[in-house]
Amino acid sequence: MKKLVFFLGLLPLLAVTGFAQESRQDVSMSFVGTFQPVVTGNDVTQSSTVGIGDLIEYRFMLNPNNALEANYQYSQFTQKYVTSFANARIHSRYQEASFEYVRSLSYKRFNPFIAAGVGLFFFNVIDDTHTTTLLANKGTAIEELFGGGIAYELSPSWDLRVEYRGSIIKDFYYGMKIYDTDRYYVINQPAIGFAYHF
Repeated sequence: MKKLVFFLGLLPLLAVTGFAQESRQDVSMSFVGTFQPVVTGNDVTQSSTVGIGDLIEYRFMLNPNNALEANYQYSQFTQKYVTSFANARIHSRYQEASFEYVRSLSYKRFNPFIAAGVGLFFFNVIDDTHTTTLLANKGTAIEELFGGGIAYELSPSWDLRVEYRGSIIKDFYYGMKIYDTDRYYVINQPAIGFAYHF
C-alpha cells in the first residue's frame, strides 16, 4: 500500500517532467550594461553613469517560435540632477522584475528573436560618498520593455545569447519633486550571456 501511495504521489511530478520535455525551457545568465540618456525638463537636467549588472531570464517555449519569459535584473549606477538653484547625486541600486512575450526564428545554429513586455523597476538609494543628499527615497517605476537579439547554438543544451533590451520609463526622481523632469525616456541595456536549455 505504501508503494502504491508513493507511486501515485510521483505521478504529478512525472507529468510535469514530461510536459517540460515536450515544451522547451531555458534559463540564461547575462552581464548587462545600463545606459541612460541625458533628460531635460522643468529646469532639471538628469544624467547617469553607466550601470553594470546581472540579468537572469527564464524562457518557457509555448511552441518552437513563441515563448513567455520572466526576467530579473540587478544593477548599480549614479544619477545626477542639476537645476538652476540645486543639484544632487544619488548612488542607486535597482532591480527589475519583468515579463515578456518572445518571438523567435531558427536558421541553422542562429536563432534571432524579438521581445516585448512590461515590468517594474525597484530603485534603492545607497548611502555612501556617491550620494550627496539625505532626502532621496526608494521607490518603484513601471516600465515597458522591447528588444531583440540572437542566440547562437553552441550545443543542443547551450546557447550564446546577445541581446538589446530597451526600457521605457517615466523619470524617477526619488521622491524629490524639485528634480522631476516629467519626461519619459529609454534605458538602453545591451546584454551578453549563456542560456541553458532543459
